[in-house]
Amino acid sequence: MTKKQLRLKYKALRQSLTESEIDEHSIAIANRLLNLDIWNKSFYHIFLTIEEQKEINTDFILNILAGKDKHIIISKSNFEDYSMSHYLLTDSTTIKKNSYNIPEPVDGISIASNQLQVVFIPLLAFDEIGNRIGYGKGFYDRFLNQCQPETLKIGLSFFEVETEIFNSSTDDVALDFCITPNKIYKF
Repeated sequence: MTKKQLRLKYKALRQSLTESEIDEHSIAIANRLLNLDIWNKSFYHIFLTIEEQKEINTDFILNILAGKDKHIIISKSNFEDYSMSHYLLTDSTTIKKNSYNIPEPVDGISIASNQLQVVFIPLLAFDEIGNRIGYGKGFYDRFLNQCQPETLKIGLSFFEVETEIFNSSTDDVALDFCITPNKIYKF
């Protein structure tokens, strides 16, 4: 299927999920993450859940990161140039939803992309070789290209793998892993 077809399919599948299914799947994904050998790092980037899009509830992963005393980094989106700026999440960080309902830090301690060691990535779908589909603006591809080559890129998905994504671009940054409620995919 093409990116456009897959976006439509997985947005519809997500919208069909109940709140309890979202929480159940989100907990399963967080628990599955504990089986990965990624916990010796210091700087972890994570997205904050867009509830209106029925995204994975990342609160469970945030709790794991906080419990392991990791540096948690969150982003603010710039819709003029489709870039992201990154900030350390602290007890004093103020979070506010932007006009797209994305929860973002108002301000804070800036962190460079090249400092990040693990990035948890939202997505709609992914394929057998680690290609992923997001919302189509390229925020994460631009951001991931600024990270170190060894930065671990971990997709989080409610749904299992697609065989192939047609019309993937050379600008698309592939995943190292994708975690679903049922399985860890390694690419």
